[in-house]
Amino acid sequence: MVFLGDSITEFWTLADSFPGKPYVNRGISGQTTPQILLRFRQDVIALKPGVVVILAGTNDIAENTGPMTLGAIEDNLMSMVDVAKRSGIRVVLSSLVPAFQYPWKPELAPVEKIRALNDWIKDYAAKEGLIFLDYYSSMANEKRGLKAELSEDGVHPNKTGYAVMVPLAEKAIATALGKN
Repeated sequence: MVFLGDSITEFWTLADSFPGKPYVNRGISGQTTPQILLRFRQDVIALKPGVVVILAGTNDIAENTGPMTLGAIEDNLMSMVDVAKRSGIRVVLSSLVPAFQYPWKPELAPVEKIRALNDWIKDYAAKEGLIFLDYYSSMANEKRGLKAELSEDGVHPNKTGYAVMVPLAEKAIATALGKN
């Protein structure tokens, strides 16, 4: 089992959240989907996992590597799925975690782009027979940002935030493995 993504994945201590599970963390802080796609073979395919849990796209919306269209993010996610499927790896495609504002890019208003990308991810997962992992619905506040008690900075989950994510991920992984 590989968890693939950016800082939200990197900061997640999988051994604490999923004790005894052979889960591998392949999150790298700050990365955008083209960067994650570039390392997909070494960080996922080479490890031969049964399932990959992909959580990526918020840094694209934050323009960490420059402006990025939703279509380009979608293309990168589709490419990851294609490579995984060709390698016989089941895919869990995660919604982005809510964010009302990025502290490092306060001029951006990500709410609508996150909503649009999450809608696309959900539809794409259904169309492709993938498991959709919806973190967003359980973590969003009334302003469609991350609930204050789940984060220190409004973007990255804290221990309480990850505790909300654990059962959601467990259910999605079980479904991907045919155990639900």
